[in-house]
Amino acid sequence: MGLTEAGFEPVKAVEIMEDAALSYERWHDIDVDRRRLEEIPDRELKAWGRSVQLVVGGPPCQPWSTGGLRLAEKDTRDGFPAMLRALRVIEPDAFLIENVAGIERGSARDYFQELIRTLSDLGYVVSSKTLDAADYGVPQHRHRTFIVGTRFKKLEFPSPSHGPESDLPWVSAGSVVENIPQGDPNPSIVSYAKRPHLRPSPYDGLLFNGGGRPIDLSRPARTILASAGGNKTQFVDTELIVPEYHGLLWDEKAGKPRRGYENRVRSGQVPGARRLTVQESGRLQSFPDEMLFCGTRSTQYTLVGNAVPPRLAAAVGAALKALLVSNRR
Repeated sequence: MGLTEAGFEPVKAVEIMEDAALSYERWHDIDVDRRRLEEIPDRELKAWGRSVQLVVGGPPCQPWSTGGLRLAEKDTRDGFPAMLRALRVIEPDAFLIENVAGIERGSARDYFQELIRTLSDLGYVVSSKTLDAADYGVPQHRHRTFIVGTRFKKLEFPSPSHGPESDLPWVSAGSVVENIPQGDPNPSIVSYAKRPHLRPSPYDGLLFNGGGRPIDLSRPARTILASAGGNKTQFVDTELIVPEYHGLLWDEKAGKPRRGYENRVRSGQVPGARRLTVQESGRLQSFPDEMLFCGTRSTQYTLVGNAVPPRLAAAVGAALKALLVSNRR
């Protein structure tokens, strides 16, 4: 849905969505309809309703993301009107919608509550919840809001399988990412920031160039960005420079490096630091290595960063499937 509404210039959006369709086709061995949902007439959608039990979608998240302007329904990329039309015409037994956690917060909350009321008025029993992918075995903290509706019963979202509230610990980034790169190396260098911004943890703050921060391999990684590929790509600190450097800055609490590190800042590159490859980014999303992403390197990072982690999707999908199957008995 929304080839030109995915947060990119129209031509770029079409290219990215074509590569997304190709990637999906190769993995599932199916044909993907390239049309925008708005281009499909009601009579065709109505015909689908005879065989479609479930409609799943992730309307473009840029109108709601805390990383954007958060224009909500005023944003031309808002995909919810198209989603609501599909539900009205197809009339499936159930739907599943995924979006960023920002859709239920702050200034967007009124729109979110109105959306829930509208979905309920369509005859659905609606439930929603924001989940962290790390709680379901994904080696990455990634919060996403799920909205689910069925004609007969409220979905109970699955309980966490990993983390402090379960028997299994979170899966660490180091379990899927090593010092030696997996896949084609990322050419973007990591250099010292001229004006470092300190936080208590060496893996927070802004001590290096760009928004791609170092990964603490002992914990789940922070959220993989759709804008990764260059300096916004997280990096692996193979020589443990990050905690040492942070310690020197933290001792001074002056926001600038001590003598001896000034030359390194001038020289730029951080020894041993390397940006994540596409394959490693995919691993942190819980994609299997066999999943091949089409397009340029930049597009591949975008496809990985825009995706719902498969393990998280599987957990929610399994709960919904069980509910649908139980209703048919």
